[in-house]
Amino acid sequence: MFFASDNGSPVPPQVMAALGRANEGYAPSYGADAIMDAVRARIRAIFEAPEAAVYLVATGTTANALSIATFCPPWGAVYCQPEAHIAVDECGAPEFYTAGAKLVHVDGPDGKIDPAALAAKLGNATPVGVHNVQPALLSLTNLTEAGTAYSVTEIAALAGIARQAGLPVHLDGARFANALVATNASPSEMTWRAGVDVLSFGGTKNGLMGVEAVVIFDPAKAWEFELRRKRAGHLFSKHRYLSAQMQAYLDDDLWLELARRANAAGQRLAAGLRALPEAKLSFEPPANLMFASLPRGIHTRVRAEGAAYYIFSGTEDGPEDDLQEARFVTSWCTTDEEIDRFLSLLRG
Repeated sequence: MFFASDNGSPVPPQVMAALGRANEGYAPSYGADAIMDAVRARIRAIFEAPEAAVYLVATGTTANALSIATFCPPWGAVYCQPEAHIAVDECGAPEFYTAGAKLVHVDGPDGKIDPAALAAKLGNATPVGVHNVQPALLSLTNLTEAGTAYSVTEIAALAGIARQAGLPVHLDGARFANALVATNASPSEMTWRAGVDVLSFGGTKNGLMGVEAVVIFDPAKAWEFELRRKRAGHLFSKHRYLSAQMQAYLDDDLWLELARRANAAGQRLAAGLRALPEAKLSFEPPANLMFASLPRGIHTRVRAEGAAYYIFSGTEDGPEDDLQEARFVTSWCTTDEEIDRFLSLLRG
């Protein structure tokens, strides 16, 4: 009953097998391996973007921070949702790698950025001189940190507002596959066709051992990204082990199948939580991540039985009927039996 994070899932056997094959013999280093050539071609085909620059890094924080730094100067402002991963969970990495850019929060309902709030924020940020931080980039997250999903229309609307202000758009897609499956969109529709300039294309949360792709739809920015990746110490010498993971992930659309499994498990869990009188979902979850409030006594009981998840509010001690909000995440390998046992424990 592991619902703490999809980061905690095992690696699919197809990926482990691919790593074994990649381990045979010698291969050129630093991304010059033949597997990377195939990965690059496959990602370009998936996104219908034949000119896109494609790079691999080992973590989502690296993908986000280097992507943002490539498009945002040190004196720039990055507009993001207050609970965005770049704002809360990356220990200042975007600010560090941009050499000082400022993260400006723009709130909205359901864990998303409100278009009117973004327009107002940009309207009030018109530079008046050297004393001002300069508007530089919009960063969106899909799935959001609340577990909700932006539709293609919503991304296009926000990107359009950014474009009117002369800002490029970054998309943190740590759970990009889950968002695609949840919205039934195509990769191109959710990215460059909607106005996205650079994508952090997640793999780790969807089953990989540790690799993310950065997809830059404007190849003019490619060389700068390469230099930043090397300078930051994130260019792997034995790059083929990153390439092999990503190739297996993309082959036969495994990445989408893994996301479908995770989302289906999430929807089964969400349905069970809705049916529980003591539970209250914080947002309507379309995919595999959700927040729900439950009485402290129930949390204590089910966690004692081995259920693993994060509680986001309250303390360990207090009245048993106090509601505490918790986050639940399913992964590609979460089973129906796991979910049903957990729901049975919740019901008591």
